[in-house]
Order: sequence, then structure tokens, then C-alpha cells
Amino acid sequence: MAVFHEVFNVETDRRVSFDDITERVQECVNNSGITNGLVNVFSQHTSCSVFLQEDSEDVTYWNTPLILQDMVNVLEKIIPTCQYEEQYLHPGPIHTKNAMELRDEKKEWLLNTDGHLRSVLLGRSETIPLLEGEMTLGEFGRIYFSDMDQTRARTRKVRVQIVGE
Repeated sequence: MAVFHEVFNVETDRRVSFDDITERVQECVNNSGITNGLVNVFSQHTSCSVFLQEDSEDVTYWNTPLILQDMVNVLEKIIPTCQYEEQYLHPGPIHTKNAMELRDEKKEWLLNTDGHLRSVLLGRSETIPLLEGEMTLGEFGRIYFSDMDQTRARTRKVRVQIVGE
């Protein structure tokens, strides 16, 4: 059994962002030489998610597929965007102090609890069966990477691990 691992970057914006990474993951599959097995797509970032959804075709003015905007609208109702200090218990005073002193973070960057909570609901990885070199995503399935942290633009890493033969 072979194991292949590749990492690629995604540039995200200072708002909830969605990147269709299906083609980039397929490139990893092609680079792996593995034709049958499992493809795991993972985000190590705790305010980001990886999930499967269909391509909505229509988009908002911000170029967000309508089905993903619908998801943001629903998530906003159950996990409101963090807009001010102490809206959520996290981050507490110790975390805030450590983030600013040890990691040189700005205080306003800590207003991302909503992103952490939303990413837990959506999940940080997907595993897709690989058959004859093709991911079994179905007719409309796409792989999306989402950054739920609305405090600043960032470079994020997506990890792809393929196991099989």
C-alpha cells in the first residue's frame, strides 16, 4: 500500500471565504500515482473547514456560490459573528494576554470565536473514495475549503493524503 502527502496554500480574505479546491486535489491525486484508495483532505487551521457541497452555479456579488451563502446565513443564526470583546467566553484574559505577548497578535484578531465554532460544525476534513484515478464526488460534488475567520486575510494550508494502490 502506498501513501502520498502533498500540501498547497489557499489565500483567504477578511471575510468568510470559500475556495473550490476540487481541481487542486485532483492534481494531487494525479501526482500520487495512486488509482484506488482513499483521499483525505484536511485543514490544520481551527477556524477553517473542508467539506463537500454541490456547485450552485449562481453567485452573490462577492462571488460566493448561493448555496454557500445560504449556509453562512444559517450559521449566522446559530453562531453569530463575533463583533465585540466578551460576546463569547473565549478568548479569556489569559488567552488574550498570551496571544498578544507571545504570538504578537493584535487584540482585534481574537474576535474569531465564531469561526472556531462554525468550523467544528462543518468539520476540518473529508475522505473521498478513489476509484480508477477519479474521486467519487458524484455528479455535482465539489470540495470546498472555507476560512471562517473574519479578522484578517491569511495564507492557509490544505493537506492532502492519499492511501491506496
